[in-house]
Amino acid sequence: MLKGFALKPPFFEIGPKSYLFGDEVLELVLAADAAAKKYDVDIIFTTPVVDIRRVAEATERIFVFAPHMDPIRPGRGLADTLPESLAAAGAKGVMLNHCEKPLSLTALAQTIRRADEVGLATIVCTDTTAESAAVAELRPNIIVAEPTELIGTGKTSDLDYVKAAIQAVKQIDPEILVLQGAGISCGEDVYRVIHAGAEATGSSSGVVKAKDRAAMVDEMIGEVRRAWDDRLAGR
Repeated sequence: MLKGFALKPPFFEIGPKSYLFGDEVLELVLAADAAAKKYDVDIIFTTPVVDIRRVAEATERIFVFAPHMDPIRPGRGLADTLPESLAAAGAKGVMLNHCEKPLSLTALAQTIRRADEVGLATIVCTDTTAESAAVAELRPNIIVAEPTELIGTGKTSDLDYVKAAIQAVKQIDPEILVLQGAGISCGEDVYRVIHAGAEATGSSSGVVKAKDRAAMVDEMIGEVRRAWDDRLAGR
């Protein structure tokens, strides 16, 4: 696990995937940067690889993550994504094992080790509670617990799943942060998940498909802050 990673809970992850490109990516991340400052909430922005440098140079409170990388070393590897190149472009971390880019457990272990070597934090997606526990043994920085069948549906995980996934990870390594994702489409969804015990949540389609993306980002990040504060206060 990468040591000294500065991101702290509560936090939020936004991933435009391939819904957006070019200036639309920049517009969205600038809205996210403004919300991060306004509510004092760290935001991971998982940007298309080609936009990493542009996004990193335009923002102050954003942790820029790549959507994938390969466990290669400098040298041969045409069309593979070199870990060193991501770090040089300004990425702070990398997302791994998303359902749209799955990895075997062996490949995942190799890629996490390479990320650690070059100073990139890792956020690893998992489906079941059992998979969350197995991935926790590999010591990534963050685990995204999200049932694959709910991604992009607007339906969120039930609270039993949320609590079971957190417990499964924390029993193995309490330092691993747990993000509860899948189906987050509005501020109410965000509040419910954070208040239930998650350290973070995130959204892709819920943000990029909103009529006013900047307003939706502000709503969601505001609810992260409100839910976290209410939880700490016992409300």
